[in-house]
Order: sequence, then structure tokens, then C-alpha cells
Amino acid sequence: MTNSNTFQAEKINQHIVQWLHDYAINAKVKGFVVGISGGIDSALTSTLCAQTGLPTLCIEMPIHQAESHVNRANEHIDQLKKRFPNVFNERADLTPVFENFKNQVPSSENESVLNLSLANTRARLRMTTLYYFAGLNGFLVAGTGNKVEDFGVGFFTKYGDGGVDISPIADLVKSEVRLLATYLQVPESILKAKPTDGLFGDERSDEDQIGANYDELEWAMKQIDQGKTSADFSGREAEVFKIFRRLNRVNQHKMNPIPICKIPDNLK
Repeated sequence: MTNSNTFQAEKINQHIVQWLHDYAINAKVKGFVVGISGGIDSALTSTLCAQTGLPTLCIEMPIHQAESHVNRANEHIDQLKKRFPNVFNERADLTPVFENFKNQVPSSENESVLNLSLANTRARLRMTTLYYFAGLNGFLVAGTGNKVEDFGVGFFTKYGDGGVDISPIADLVKSEVRLLATYLQVPESILKAKPTDGLFGDERSDEDQIGANYDELEWAMKQIDQGKTSADFSGREAEVFKIFRRLNRVNQHKMNPIPICKIPDNLK
């Protein structure tokens, strides 16, 4: 877990904002679009984009969303619009789209497989929506994944929330996200909320799904970087280390480039 006394929030904030601004200008795009979930990652990402001075479109995309998530998303968007005149918002209720999709595809008797497939479908419908708005406005889709999610345990949907143009906070672990979000005055309700992907329409948290919280996952990620193995730990530490290693292994397909079948020159 990052030490708040050594975390240079102001300088890191300035660095990311400048990076976002320069990237957009060099890419000759007009601004950014960010999906707002009511969670800390999307709140931080949208606040960083807003600081560039470029148009920043915040989009809510509820699909049977828990009311608490919707309330936090609205609170953040309202606050951000008051602070930054370049921020505007849209709401695309994807619940009817999702229900229509379910009616057009076969179901499954394997409930766990079915629920996971539908959860990933929610994320992919949202990605499609973000790119629709990005295309209309000439914007970039800004990703909201942090370092533990994107490069540690692969806790994201391939071509869902993993389908983005740029990733401004993907080199920040979750404790650093919290510190920077606190510095940028993200609403307290979001800072205190349990992290959740919101893909199941209930209040289950990321920790409920993963089996470890982000502080524990950060710890495990650091141990692996230092060359530690499971033999170095016991009890809860050994359990968390095992969870991290397993998820990191099975989700490599999300973190690595798409495999390409190379054709030998003598066959072309």
C-alpha cells in the first residue's frame, strides 16, 4: 500500500493531465469520453480528463444498475460540471438493449457460466456505446482501469472496459488511485464505497468476486516483483499470494497482445 506521505499527488496529477492533453492534441481529437459507474476509478479518470480543458463527456450507461451506484454517479457528474465548464454528460439506458439481446440468444443451464457471460455482455454493450459517442464527437475513449486490475489480476472484460483508446491511470495501483482521488476532491461517498464492477446488478464487491481486497492484491503484486514465491508465506498471506498468482496466470490472454499465426515466407 502506497505511503501517503511520499505520494506526490500534485505532481502526478499535473503529469497525467499534461499527458492527456498532449496525446489528444497530437492525435488531432477534440476531447474525451468516460463511462461513469459511480466508482472511484471512473471518477478519477473523468476528473483528470476535465482538467485538460478539452471537452469531457461523462456517460452513464445503466443496465439494471443498483440505485447506490446510480446515485454516486450522478453526484460525481453534478460536482464535476460545477467545477469544470468543459464537462457535459449523457445518459444511455442500456437495460432494454440488454434484455433484447438476452431474448435473441440461447440460454444455458449452467447458471454460473451464463451469469458471467451476461456480465461480460454488459461491459461490451457499454464499450460499444462509448465508441458511438466518441465517434459522434471526435473524442477518445478514456479507460478507467488501474494497475492492479489491468496488469495484476486481469479484473476487466476483454473488449468491454478493456476496450479503450488511452489508459491514464493504468500505472497507478488502487491505493494511489485513492490518494489522487482524495487530493482531487472526488465525492466522499465514492471514496468510501466498496470497489465493484457493477456488472451483476447487485451490491457484490470486487473483493467478493476475487477473494482478496486491493490492499492485499497490491501486497502480492509487490512480492512477485521482488521475486518471492508461495513458499515464503503462510496463513492469509499465502492464500492471497495464491489468489493473485492464479488470476495473473489465467488472465494473461487479456494482458498480452492477440496471438498472430505467422506464415513462413516460403509458404507465401
